[in-house]
Amino acid sequence: MTQDLAAATPILHLQDVRYRWPGRASFGLSVPNFVLKTGEKLLLLGKSGSGKSTLLSLICGTISVQSGMISVAGTDISGLSEGERDRFRADQIGLIFQQFNLLPYASVGDNILLPLRFAPERRLRVEAPYAEATQLCKQLELPKNVMSARAGTLSVGQQQRVAAARALIGSPPLIMADEPTSALDADTQASFVELLFELSRSAGSSVLMVSHDARLANQFDRVVNLSDIAVTEAEAA
Repeated sequence: MTQDLAAATPILHLQDVRYRWPGRASFGLSVPNFVLKTGEKLLLLGKSGSGKSTLLSLICGTISVQSGMISVAGTDISGLSEGERDRFRADQIGLIFQQFNLLPYASVGDNILLPLRFAPERRLRVEAPYAEATQLCKQLELPKNVMSARAGTLSVGQQQRVAAARALIGSPPLIMADEPTSALDADTQASFVELLFELSRSAGSSVLMVSHDARLANQFDRVVNLSDIAVTEAEAA
């Protein structure tokens, strides 16, 4: 990692974070301290059931931290209301889901442009939305004229790239990807990650990818095991 990267202000900082799902036998997670630096590409490894989804939900603000601080792009989201967290997430975080979560009957263009409808600050960063979406498709090596195609007619690999374009449009400072390569072979995985990094660098975005697949490790600035930064209720007991 370069000296400039190491000295940068963190894009993400979790400190003394604790959360426990409701119910007597529920899952609990605590994170004493975790930092993602601005411009960093970090792979967070964890087995199924280790708390990866809970951690992502806390960072995205879809669930509220019960104690501690979660700072994203300089804003402590733990002090925001649910509505404020929703608006902040739309403006500041680009999400790539494991199942992509595309609208299958909508066009590729409509899918990519969807975040801008809910994120006024992010929308202001885009001078010409349709042209930017088209350019992202080209850079992600999608077929010509794909913008008008229905998303559900595309291959798994193509849908994955549409999901990446949707996350990248409007240059959110943080890109979060949840197991986005799980349905792909090793060569396609490597190609996708390389393209994602190239575009995130152009956008000035940091990348946090969560996976159980350590084969991707050599493409990232840093690799962290979830068990090294977080403690589950079972481990703490």
